[in-house]
Amino acid sequence: MKLELDDLDRRILNALQTDASQTNHQLAESVHASPPTCLRRVRRLTEAGVIVRQVALLDTDKLASTLTAIVEITLDRQGDEEQQAFEALVVGEPAVQQCYRVSPGPDFVLVVLVADMPAYHALAHRLFASQKNVRNVRSYFSVLRSKFETAVPIGMPKE
Repeated sequence: MKLELDDLDRRILNALQTDASQTNHQLAESVHASPPTCLRRVRRLTEAGVIVRQVALLDTDKLASTLTAIVEITLDRQGDEEQQAFEALVVGEPAVQQCYRVSPGPDFVLVVLVADMPAYHALAHRLFASQKNVRNVRSYFSVLRSKFETAVPIGMPKE
């Protein structure tokens, strides 16, 4: 069941997606609400599971992990048990940033972040080549990231 969001909820969520490190008082000021009201709303949105967690976004150019690969995986057998087994394998791998079951086409699309090509090769061997049920792997390597956004678009209600 979807939670009904009003205008204040939307303003709070948009403000938190921009900067979740702000204090409740700063947040309340930016969304034009009182601090107690803002705190209650954030607590309600968290308890309802709308706000899942708050994280810090890191600049990959300033860290060791700078090679991004988008990987398509096709399994030999696509039964639910086989898909769950593969999913469990890749979800447990820290280098796998995102994992999607997709249709049509490949069974999975992964976004992988590793230090370099040797690190990718080791990961590919560990997750793909050594798995008997992986039939096909197609990897694309990012040469330029034009956009990276974590914010979920939260539109205002139509009037």
